[in-house]
Amino acid sequence: MSGAATLVRQARTEAGLTQTELARRMRTTQTAIARLERQGANPTVATLGKALAAAGRKLELAAGDREPAVDIVQLARHVQMTPAERLAAHQAAHDNMRRLLGHSGDG
Repeated sequence: MSGAATLVRQARTEAGLTQTELARRMRTTQTAIARLERQGANPTVATLGKALAAAGRKLELAAGDREPAVDIVQLARHVQMTPAERLAAHQAAHDNMRRLLGHSGDG
């Protein structure tokens, strides 16, 4: 899934338009287009649709299934472990996180 900035920039460049040309089609300024194409831009759906239409595209919204908040494969793997193996895996993961975060010692 792409962000709004990426969608607008990609549609504009694939249409062979400059920011100024897209701005003219949208009856706005080049500066407004630059802001729209900046990472983190959060335009309204209407503005995004207008920008894409000006570049010869259409905005389609769809609702999809959410990804589970848990790693099903990891859970299945852990269910097959003995309690001692699960404890060892947890301890190894804990040690790795402490190392990655730069923590040392036992406390």
